[in-house]
Amino acid sequence: MEQHQKRVTELSEQVSQFYVQKKPFKIYHGSTNSTRIQVFKRSEMLDTSDLNHVLKIDVENKTALVEPNVPMDKLVRATLKHGLIPPVVMEFPGITVGGGIQGGAGESSSFKFGGFHDTCNSYEMITGDGSVITCNPKKHADLFYGTAGSYGTLGVMTAVELRLIPTKKYVRLTYFPVKSFDAAVERIQTEVANKPDYIDGIMFSRDHGVIMVGTLTNEKSGRLTRFSRAHDEWFYLDTEKESHGGVWNKTIPLTDYLFRYDRGGFWVGKLAFTLIGVPFTRFWRFIHDRLLHTRKMYEALQSSGMSQKYIVQDLAMPLNKAVDFMKFVDAELGIYPLWLCPLLPEEKSPFICSNLPTPLVVNIGVWGGYYDQYDDFLAANKRVEHLVAHYGGKKWLYAHAYYEEKEFWRLYGKQAYESLRSTYHTEHLPTVYDKVRVKEHHPIQLKKGVMDAILGKAKLKITP
Repeated sequence: MEQHQKRVTELSEQVSQFYVQKKPFKIYHGSTNSTRIQVFKRSEMLDTSDLNHVLKIDVENKTALVEPNVPMDKLVRATLKHGLIPPVVMEFPGITVGGGIQGGAGESSSFKFGGFHDTCNSYEMITGDGSVITCNPKKHADLFYGTAGSYGTLGVMTAVELRLIPTKKYVRLTYFPVKSFDAAVERIQTEVANKPDYIDGIMFSRDHGVIMVGTLTNEKSGRLTRFSRAHDEWFYLDTEKESHGGVWNKTIPLTDYLFRYDRGGFWVGKLAFTLIGVPFTRFWRFIHDRLLHTRKMYEALQSSGMSQKYIVQDLAMPLNKAVDFMKFVDAELGIYPLWLCPLLPEEKSPFICSNLPTPLVVNIGVWGGYYDQYDDFLAANKRVEHLVAHYGGKKWLYAHAYYEEKEFWRLYGKQAYESLRSTYHTEHLPTVYDKVRVKEHHPIQLKKGVMDAILGKAKLKITP
Protein backbone atom coordinates (compact mmCIF):
# COMPACT_ATOMS: atom_id res chain seq x y z
CA MET A 1 0.00 0.00 0.00
CA GLU A 2 2.87 2.38 0.73
CA GLN A 3 4.25 1.90 -2.78
CA HIS A 4 0.75 2.27 -4.22
CA GLN A 5 0.16 5.54 -2.41
CA LYS A 6 3.52 6.88 -3.56
CA ARG A 7 2.69 6.06 -7.18
CA VAL A 8 -0.79 7.62 -6.92
CA THR A 9 0.79 10.82 -5.59
CA GLU A 10 3.16 10.93 -8.56
CA LEU A 11 0.31 10.43 -11.02
CA SER A 12 -1.80 13.02 -9.21
CA GLU A 13 0.95 15.61 -9.57
CA GLN A 14 1.28 14.85 -13.27
CA VAL A 15 -2.47 15.19 -13.80
CA SER A 16 -2.40 18.50 -11.92
CA GLN A 17 0.22 19.79 -14.34
CA PHE A 18 -1.87 18.75 -17.32
CA TYR A 19 -4.86 20.52 -15.75
CA VAL A 20 -3.01 23.79 -15.16
CA GLN A 21 -1.84 23.71 -18.77
CA LYS A 22 -5.35 22.65 -19.95
CA LYS A 23 -3.53 19.95 -21.85
CA PRO A 24 -5.46 16.86 -22.98
CA PHE A 25 -3.92 13.47 -22.25
CA LYS A 26 -4.54 9.78 -22.84
CA ILE A 27 -4.10 7.06 -20.25
CA TYR A 28 -1.56 4.43 -21.32
CA HIS A 29 -2.22 1.02 -19.74
CA GLY A 30 0.43 -0.96 -21.61
CA SER A 31 -2.05 -3.33 -23.25
CA THR A 32 -5.49 -3.24 -24.82
CA ASN A 33 -8.40 -5.45 -25.80
CA SER A 34 -9.74 -2.74 -28.09
CA THR A 35 -10.14 -3.30 -31.81
CA ARG A 36 -9.28 0.34 -32.53
CA ILE A 37 -5.68 1.14 -33.44
CA GLN A 38 -4.21 2.72 -30.31
CA VAL A 39 -1.76 5.60 -30.82
CA PHE A 40 -0.26 7.62 -27.96
CA LYS A 41 1.70 10.88 -28.04
CA ARG A 42 4.37 10.68 -25.34
CA SER A 43 4.01 14.31 -24.24
CA GLU A 44 0.25 13.82 -23.77
CA MET A 45 0.31 10.42 -22.11
CA LEU A 46 -0.23 9.34 -18.50
CA ASP A 47 1.52 6.00 -17.99
CA THR A 48 -0.38 3.87 -15.47
CA SER A 49 0.90 0.53 -16.77
CA ASP A 50 2.65 -0.27 -13.46
CA LEU A 51 -0.62 -0.15 -11.48
CA ASN A 52 -0.95 -3.92 -11.74
CA HIS A 53 -0.86 -5.26 -8.16
CA VAL A 54 -3.33 -7.14 -6.00
CA LEU A 55 -3.09 -5.01 -2.85
CA LYS A 56 -5.25 -6.97 -0.40
CA ILE A 57 -7.61 -9.92 -0.15
CA ASP A 58 -10.00 -9.53 2.78
CA VAL A 59 -11.23 -13.09 3.36
CA GLU A 60 -13.59 -12.19 6.19
CA ASN A 61 -15.43 -9.48 4.25
CA LYS A 62 -14.97 -11.24 0.90
CA THR A 63 -13.42 -8.30 -0.92
CA ALA A 64 -10.31 -7.63 -2.96
CA LEU A 65 -8.47 -4.32 -3.24
CA VAL A 66 -6.61 -4.22 -6.54
CA GLU A 67 -4.99 -1.81 -8.94
CA PRO A 68 -6.75 -1.30 -12.29
CA ASN A 69 -4.22 -3.06 -14.53
CA VAL A 70 -4.51 -6.40 -12.75
CA PRO A 71 -5.59 -8.89 -15.46
CA MET A 72 -8.28 -11.49 -14.90
CA ASP A 73 -5.94 -14.48 -14.69
CA LYS A 74 -3.79 -12.80 -12.02
CA LEU A 75 -6.89 -11.75 -10.07
CA VAL A 76 -8.39 -15.24 -10.20
CA ARG A 77 -5.12 -16.86 -9.05
CA ALA A 78 -4.97 -14.50 -6.06
CA THR A 79 -8.56 -15.02 -4.97
CA LEU A 80 -8.67 -18.79 -5.53
CA LYS A 81 -5.99 -19.22 -2.86
CA HIS A 82 -8.73 -18.26 -0.43
CA GLY A 83 -11.54 -20.24 -2.07
CA LEU A 84 -13.04 -17.05 -3.49
CA ILE A 85 -13.65 -15.61 -6.92
CA PRO A 86 -15.12 -12.42 -8.44
CA PRO A 87 -18.81 -12.89 -9.27
CA VAL A 88 -18.11 -11.85 -12.88
CA VAL A 89 -14.88 -12.94 -14.59
CA MET A 90 -14.32 -11.79 -18.16
CA GLU A 91 -13.54 -14.59 -20.61
CA PHE A 92 -10.08 -13.36 -21.72
CA PRO A 93 -7.24 -13.65 -19.18
CA GLY A 94 -5.68 -10.35 -20.29
CA ILE A 95 -8.74 -8.17 -19.70
CA THR A 96 -7.90 -5.96 -16.75
CA VAL A 97 -10.00 -4.85 -13.79
CA GLY A 98 -9.97 -1.26 -15.02
CA GLY A 99 -10.66 -2.33 -18.58
CA GLY A 100 -13.65 -4.37 -17.46
CA ILE A 101 -15.09 -1.39 -15.58
CA GLN A 102 -14.29 1.33 -18.08
CA GLY A 103 -15.47 -0.88 -20.94
CA GLY A 104 -18.62 -2.14 -19.25
CA ALA A 105 -17.69 -5.81 -19.58
CA GLY A 106 -19.84 -8.78 -18.64
CA GLU A 107 -19.78 -12.55 -18.95
CA SER A 108 -21.87 -15.67 -18.49
CA SER A 109 -22.72 -14.88 -14.85
CA SER A 110 -23.96 -11.37 -15.74
CA PHE A 111 -27.58 -12.49 -16.03
CA LYS A 112 -27.67 -12.41 -12.22
CA PHE A 113 -24.76 -10.17 -11.17
CA GLY A 114 -24.81 -7.56 -13.94
CA GLY A 115 -21.63 -6.20 -15.46
CA PHE A 116 -18.20 -6.45 -13.87
CA HIS A 117 -18.62 -2.89 -12.56
CA ASP A 118 -21.78 -3.96 -10.72
CA THR A 119 -19.63 -6.20 -8.51
CA CYS A 120 -17.43 -3.30 -7.31
CA ASN A 121 -17.79 -1.49 -3.99
CA SER A 122 -15.65 1.57 -4.65
CA TYR A 123 -13.04 3.21 -6.89
CA GLU A 124 -10.05 5.32 -6.02
CA MET A 125 -9.88 8.02 -8.71
CA ILE A 126 -7.71 10.96 -9.69
CA THR A 127 -10.06 13.67 -10.97
CA GLY A 128 -9.21 15.99 -13.82
CA ASP A 129 -7.58 18.60 -11.57
CA GLY A 130 -5.34 16.03 -9.84
CA SER A 131 -7.44 15.50 -6.68
CA VAL A 132 -7.50 11.94 -5.29
CA ILE A 133 -10.95 10.80 -4.17
CA THR A 134 -12.79 7.59 -3.33
CA CYS A 135 -16.21 7.14 -4.88
CA ASN A 136 -18.86 4.62 -3.92
CA PRO A 137 -22.68 4.44 -3.87
CA LYS A 138 -22.81 6.95 -1.01
CA LYS A 139 -19.89 9.28 -1.73
CA HIS A 140 -19.41 10.81 -5.17
CA ALA A 141 -22.08 8.37 -6.31
CA ASP A 142 -22.54 10.20 -9.61
CA LEU A 143 -18.94 9.43 -10.59
CA PHE A 144 -19.13 5.90 -9.19
CA TYR A 145 -22.07 5.03 -11.43
CA GLY A 146 -20.99 7.20 -14.36
CA THR A 147 -17.50 5.72 -14.66
CA ALA A 148 -18.61 2.37 -16.08
CA GLY A 149 -18.22 2.48 -19.84
CA SER A 150 -16.64 5.96 -19.84
CA TYR A 151 -13.27 4.76 -21.18
CA GLY A 152 -11.11 6.81 -18.82
CA THR A 153 -12.64 10.17 -19.76
CA LEU A 154 -13.97 11.02 -16.28
CA GLY A 155 -10.73 10.57 -14.37
CA VAL A 156 -7.89 8.15 -13.71
CA MET A 157 -8.79 4.96 -11.86
CA THR A 158 -6.01 3.92 -9.46
CA ALA A 159 -7.61 1.26 -7.22
CA VAL A 160 -10.79 -0.81 -7.04
CA GLU A 161 -12.47 -2.67 -4.20
CA LEU A 162 -14.52 -5.52 -5.59
CA ARG A 163 -16.71 -8.17 -4.05
CA LEU A 164 -15.84 -11.87 -3.97
CA ILE A 165 -17.98 -14.99 -3.60
CA PRO A 166 -17.16 -18.55 -2.48
CA THR A 167 -16.41 -20.88 -5.34
CA LYS A 168 -15.86 -24.57 -6.13
CA LYS A 169 -13.39 -26.66 -8.12
CA TYR A 170 -15.40 -27.39 -11.25
CA VAL A 171 -18.21 -26.22 -13.49
CA ARG A 172 -20.77 -28.80 -14.48
CA LEU A 173 -21.81 -27.59 -17.94
CA THR A 174 -25.08 -28.74 -19.50
CA TYR A 175 -25.48 -28.20 -23.25
CA PHE A 176 -28.97 -27.67 -24.71
CA PRO A 177 -29.09 -27.89 -28.53
CA VAL A 178 -31.51 -25.44 -30.20
CA LYS A 179 -32.78 -25.32 -33.76
CA SER A 180 -33.76 -21.68 -34.22
CA PHE A 181 -33.13 -18.16 -32.94
CA ASP A 182 -36.50 -18.22 -31.18
CA ALA A 183 -35.65 -21.50 -29.44
CA ALA A 184 -32.33 -20.06 -28.29
CA VAL A 185 -33.97 -17.02 -26.68
CA GLU A 186 -36.70 -19.17 -25.13
CA ARG A 187 -34.09 -21.54 -23.65
CA ILE A 188 -32.15 -18.59 -22.22
CA GLN A 189 -35.31 -17.29 -20.53
CA THR A 190 -36.10 -20.72 -19.10
CA GLU A 191 -32.61 -21.23 -17.72
CA VAL A 192 -32.35 -17.73 -16.24
CA ALA A 193 -35.46 -18.55 -14.20
CA ASN A 194 -33.72 -21.70 -12.91
CA LYS A 195 -30.92 -19.54 -11.41
CA PRO A 196 -27.77 -21.51 -12.30
CA ASP A 197 -24.29 -20.00 -12.03
CA TYR A 198 -23.50 -19.40 -15.72
CA ILE A 199 -25.39 -19.12 -19.03
CA ASP A 200 -24.23 -18.36 -22.56
CA GLY A 201 -24.84 -19.71 -26.03
CA ILE A 202 -23.47 -20.13 -29.54
CA MET A 203 -25.46 -20.07 -32.78
CA PHE A 204 -23.53 -21.94 -35.49
CA SER A 205 -26.23 -21.16 -38.07
CA ARG A 206 -29.84 -20.02 -38.12
CA ASP A 207 -31.05 -23.55 -37.29
CA HIS A 208 -28.17 -24.94 -35.24
CA GLY A 209 -27.04 -23.67 -31.86
CA VAL A 210 -26.36 -24.54 -28.23
CA ILE A 211 -27.28 -22.85 -24.95
CA MET A 212 -24.82 -23.77 -22.18
CA VAL A 213 -25.75 -23.71 -18.50
CA GLY A 214 -23.09 -24.03 -15.80
CA THR A 215 -23.28 -25.00 -12.15
CA LEU A 216 -20.37 -24.79 -9.71
CA THR A 217 -19.54 -28.11 -8.07
CA ASN A 218 -16.84 -29.92 -6.12
CA GLU A 219 -17.89 -33.26 -7.58
CA LYS A 220 -15.97 -34.61 -10.55
CA SER A 221 -18.49 -36.47 -12.68
CA GLY A 222 -16.84 -38.59 -15.35
CA ARG A 223 -13.76 -37.53 -17.24
CA LEU A 224 -12.73 -33.89 -16.97
CA THR A 225 -12.69 -31.85 -20.17
CA ARG A 226 -10.03 -29.15 -20.40
CA PHE A 227 -9.58 -26.28 -22.83
CA SER A 228 -6.41 -24.47 -21.69
CA ARG A 229 -3.58 -26.72 -22.92
CA ALA A 230 -2.06 -26.64 -26.40
CA HIS A 231 -3.31 -30.13 -27.24
CA ASP A 232 -6.85 -29.46 -26.00
CA GLU A 233 -9.55 -28.68 -28.54
CA TRP A 234 -10.81 -25.10 -28.79
CA PHE A 235 -13.99 -24.70 -26.77
CA TYR A 236 -16.31 -23.73 -29.61
CA LEU A 237 -15.04 -26.55 -31.85
CA ASP A 238 -15.54 -29.10 -29.07
CA THR A 239 -19.06 -27.75 -28.57
CA GLU A 240 -19.94 -27.84 -32.27
CA LYS A 241 -18.73 -31.44 -32.71
CA GLU A 242 -21.09 -32.73 -30.02
CA SER A 243 -24.04 -30.44 -30.71
CA HIS A 244 -26.01 -32.53 -33.18
CA GLY A 245 -27.59 -34.90 -30.65
CA GLY A 246 -29.52 -34.38 -27.45
CA VAL A 247 -28.67 -32.69 -24.18
CA TRP A 248 -25.22 -33.56 -22.80
CA ASN A 249 -22.96 -32.62 -19.88
CA LYS A 250 -19.29 -32.00 -19.18
CA THR A 251 -17.28 -31.36 -16.03
CA ILE A 252 -14.69 -28.62 -16.55
CA PRO A 253 -12.03 -27.31 -14.14
CA LEU A 254 -13.07 -23.84 -13.00
CA THR A 255 -10.32 -21.79 -14.64
CA ASP A 256 -10.63 -23.77 -17.87
CA TYR A 257 -14.28 -22.77 -17.92
CA LEU A 258 -13.71 -19.12 -17.05
CA PHE A 259 -11.13 -18.67 -19.82
CA ARG A 260 -12.61 -21.23 -22.22
CA TYR A 261 -12.65 -18.76 -25.12
CA ASP A 262 -9.05 -17.60 -24.72
CA ARG A 263 -7.53 -20.03 -27.20
CA GLY A 264 -8.73 -18.84 -30.59
CA GLY A 265 -10.43 -15.72 -29.23
CA PHE A 266 -13.83 -17.43 -29.32
CA TRP A 267 -13.48 -18.38 -33.03
CA VAL A 268 -11.90 -15.29 -34.55
CA GLY A 269 -8.49 -17.02 -34.53
CA LYS A 270 -9.72 -19.26 -37.33
CA LEU A 271 -9.51 -16.27 -39.69
CA ALA A 272 -5.74 -16.11 -39.23
CA PHE A 273 -5.34 -19.56 -40.78
CA THR A 274 -7.06 -18.42 -43.96
CA LEU A 275 -4.99 -15.24 -44.16
CA ILE A 276 -1.60 -16.96 -43.77
CA GLY A 277 -2.56 -20.02 -45.82
CA VAL A 278 -2.21 -22.66 -43.08
CA PRO A 279 -4.69 -25.58 -42.88
CA PHE A 280 -7.19 -25.18 -40.04
CA THR A 281 -6.51 -28.56 -38.44
CA ARG A 282 -5.95 -29.63 -34.86
CA PHE A 283 -2.27 -30.32 -35.61
CA TRP A 284 -1.65 -26.79 -36.89
CA ARG A 285 -3.65 -25.29 -34.03
CA PHE A 286 -1.33 -27.17 -31.68
CA ILE A 287 1.80 -25.97 -33.51
CA HIS A 288 0.69 -22.32 -33.46
CA ASP A 289 -0.96 -22.40 -30.04
CA ARG A 290 1.36 -19.79 -28.51
CA LEU A 291 0.13 -17.21 -31.03
CA LEU A 292 -3.54 -18.12 -30.69
CA HIS A 293 -4.19 -16.91 -27.16
CA THR A 294 -5.98 -13.60 -26.95
CA ARG A 295 -3.05 -11.58 -25.58
CA LYS A 296 -0.99 -12.42 -28.67
CA MET A 297 -3.97 -12.05 -30.99
CA TYR A 298 -4.67 -8.51 -29.78
CA GLU A 299 -0.99 -7.63 -30.21
CA ALA A 300 -1.12 -8.81 -33.82
CA LEU A 301 -4.42 -7.01 -34.37
CA GLN A 302 -2.97 -3.69 -33.19
CA SER A 303 0.24 -4.09 -35.17
CA SER A 304 -1.33 -5.27 -38.42
CA GLY A 305 -4.43 -3.08 -38.65
CA MET A 306 -6.44 -6.14 -39.71
CA SER A 307 -9.39 -5.12 -37.52
CA GLN A 308 -10.31 -2.89 -40.48
CA LYS A 309 -11.13 -5.98 -42.53
CA TYR A 310 -13.46 -7.84 -40.14
CA ILE A 311 -16.57 -6.84 -38.25
CA VAL A 312 -16.03 -7.04 -34.49
CA GLN A 313 -19.14 -5.85 -32.67
CA ASP A 314 -20.86 -6.67 -29.37
CA LEU A 315 -24.47 -5.54 -29.20
CA ALA A 316 -26.87 -5.31 -26.29
CA MET A 317 -30.37 -6.09 -27.55
CA PRO A 318 -33.66 -6.02 -25.66
CA LEU A 319 -34.86 -9.55 -25.10
CA ASN A 320 -37.83 -9.13 -27.45
CA LYS A 321 -35.63 -7.83 -30.31
CA ALA A 322 -32.75 -10.30 -30.14
CA VAL A 323 -34.35 -12.67 -32.67
CA ASP A 324 -35.01 -9.84 -35.14
CA PHE A 325 -31.41 -8.72 -34.95
CA MET A 326 -30.05 -12.24 -35.46
CA LYS A 327 -32.28 -12.57 -38.53
CA PHE A 328 -30.70 -9.39 -39.90
CA VAL A 329 -27.19 -10.77 -39.31
CA ASP A 330 -28.16 -14.01 -41.01
CA ALA A 331 -29.75 -12.35 -44.05
CA GLU A 332 -27.40 -9.43 -44.66
CA LEU A 333 -24.04 -10.31 -43.10
CA GLY A 334 -23.96 -14.11 -43.00
CA ILE A 335 -21.57 -14.05 -40.05
CA TYR A 336 -21.38 -17.17 -37.87
CA PRO A 337 -20.95 -18.30 -35.16
CA LEU A 338 -22.80 -15.74 -33.02
CA TRP A 339 -22.27 -15.49 -29.27
CA LEU A 340 -25.30 -15.04 -27.00
CA CYS A 341 -24.93 -13.89 -23.42
CA PRO A 342 -27.84 -12.76 -21.20
CA LEU A 343 -27.21 -9.71 -19.00
CA LEU A 344 -29.10 -7.66 -16.48
CA PRO A 345 -29.94 -4.26 -17.99
CA GLU A 346 -27.90 -1.33 -16.69
CA GLU A 347 -29.79 1.27 -14.68
CA LYS A 348 -27.30 4.01 -13.91
CA SER A 349 -24.52 4.17 -16.50
CA PRO A 350 -25.42 6.02 -19.72
CA PHE A 351 -22.78 4.22 -21.76
CA ILE A 352 -23.75 0.60 -21.42
CA CYS A 353 -27.07 -1.21 -21.92
CA SER A 354 -29.03 1.39 -19.95
CA ASN A 355 -32.65 2.40 -20.36
CA LEU A 356 -33.53 -0.64 -22.44
CA PRO A 357 -37.21 -1.59 -22.09
CA THR A 358 -36.57 -5.18 -21.12
CA PRO A 359 -36.06 -7.28 -17.96
CA LEU A 360 -33.10 -8.96 -19.63
CA VAL A 361 -30.60 -7.97 -22.29
CA VAL A 362 -29.03 -10.38 -24.76
CA ASN A 363 -25.48 -9.55 -25.74
CA ILE A 364 -24.91 -10.69 -29.32
CA GLY A 365 -21.29 -11.03 -30.41
CA VAL A 366 -20.90 -10.49 -34.17
CA TRP A 367 -17.30 -11.22 -35.13
CA GLY A 368 -16.17 -12.17 -38.60
CA GLY A 369 -16.83 -11.64 -42.28
CA TYR A 370 -14.14 -10.29 -44.56
CA TYR A 371 -14.22 -7.01 -46.47
CA ASP A 372 -11.57 -6.46 -49.09
CA GLN A 373 -12.73 -2.89 -49.75
CA TYR A 374 -12.76 -0.45 -46.84
CA ASP A 375 -15.89 1.31 -48.13
CA ASP A 376 -17.79 -2.00 -47.94
CA PHE A 377 -16.45 -2.62 -44.44
CA LEU A 378 -17.53 0.86 -43.35
CA ALA A 379 -20.99 0.48 -44.86
CA ALA A 380 -21.55 -2.87 -43.10
CA ASN A 381 -20.57 -1.42 -39.73
CA LYS A 382 -22.83 1.59 -40.19
CA ARG A 383 -25.68 -0.73 -41.14
CA VAL A 384 -25.14 -2.65 -37.89
CA GLU A 385 -25.17 0.59 -35.89
CA HIS A 386 -28.39 1.72 -37.58
CA LEU A 387 -30.17 -1.57 -36.85
CA VAL A 388 -29.00 -1.63 -33.24
CA ALA A 389 -30.51 1.82 -32.70
CA HIS A 390 -33.65 0.86 -34.64
CA TYR A 391 -34.26 -2.13 -32.37
CA GLY A 392 -33.62 -0.08 -29.21
CA GLY A 393 -30.26 -1.64 -28.37
CA LYS A 394 -26.78 -0.35 -27.66
CA LYS A 395 -23.34 -1.45 -28.73
CA TRP A 396 -20.23 -1.93 -26.66
CA LEU A 397 -17.71 0.77 -27.49
CA TYR A 398 -14.50 -1.24 -27.28
CA ALA A 399 -15.22 -2.05 -30.92
CA HIS A 400 -15.24 0.24 -33.95
CA ALA A 401 -17.77 3.08 -33.75
CA TYR A 402 -18.74 5.10 -36.82
CA TYR A 403 -21.63 7.18 -35.48
CA GLU A 404 -21.98 10.81 -36.45
CA GLU A 405 -21.55 12.89 -33.31
CA LYS A 406 -25.18 13.99 -33.04
CA GLU A 407 -26.42 10.41 -33.34
CA PHE A 408 -23.89 9.14 -30.81
CA TRP A 409 -24.96 11.58 -28.12
CA ARG A 410 -28.62 10.92 -28.78
CA LEU A 411 -27.93 7.31 -27.82
CA TYR A 412 -25.42 7.80 -25.02
CA GLY A 413 -26.69 10.62 -22.80
CA LYS A 414 -24.63 13.75 -23.44
CA GLN A 415 -26.21 15.96 -20.78
CA ALA A 416 -25.45 13.70 -17.81
CA TYR A 417 -21.96 12.99 -19.15
CA GLU A 418 -21.07 16.66 -19.60
CA SER A 419 -22.31 17.39 -16.09
CA LEU A 420 -19.88 14.77 -14.73
CA ARG A 421 -17.02 16.20 -16.77
CA SER A 422 -17.71 19.65 -15.36
CA THR A 423 -18.03 18.44 -11.76
CA TYR A 424 -14.80 16.42 -11.88
CA HIS A 425 -12.80 18.84 -14.05
CA THR A 426 -12.23 16.62 -17.08
CA GLU A 427 -13.49 18.97 -19.79
CA HIS A 428 -9.98 19.20 -21.25
CA LEU A 429 -9.77 15.42 -21.75
CA PRO A 430 -10.95 13.63 -24.89
CA THR A 431 -14.64 12.71 -24.71
CA VAL A 432 -15.94 9.17 -25.05
CA TYR A 433 -16.92 10.04 -28.61
CA ASP A 434 -13.42 11.35 -29.33
CA LYS A 435 -11.93 8.08 -28.08
CA VAL A 436 -14.21 5.54 -29.70
CA ARG A 437 -15.05 7.16 -33.05
CA VAL A 438 -12.85 5.77 -35.83
CA LYS A 439 -11.29 8.78 -37.52
CA GLU A 440 -8.78 7.33 -39.96
CA HIS A 441 -8.00 4.28 -42.06
CA HIS A 442 -4.66 2.78 -41.05
CA PRO A 443 -2.48 0.81 -43.48
CA ILE A 444 -2.85 -2.98 -43.42
CA GLN A 445 0.43 -4.71 -42.53
CA LEU A 446 -0.46 -8.38 -42.07
CA LYS A 447 3.08 -9.76 -42.27
CA LYS A 448 4.35 -7.15 -39.79
CA GLY A 449 1.56 -7.94 -37.34
CA VAL A 450 2.29 -11.67 -37.41
CA MET A 451 6.06 -11.21 -37.08
CA ASP A 452 5.73 -8.63 -34.29
CA ALA A 453 3.54 -11.06 -32.33
CA ILE A 454 5.97 -13.95 -32.91
CA LEU A 455 9.00 -11.89 -31.85
CA GLY A 456 7.22 -10.13 -29.00
CA LYS A 457 7.62 -6.70 -30.63
CA ALA A 458 3.96 -5.83 -31.01
CA LYS A 459 3.32 -2.83 -28.76
CA LEU A 460 0.86 0.01 -28.61
CA LYS A 461 2.10 2.81 -30.80
CA ILE A 462 3.77 5.74 -29.01
CA THR A 463 4.85 8.79 -30.99
CA PRO A 464 7.22 11.59 -29.84
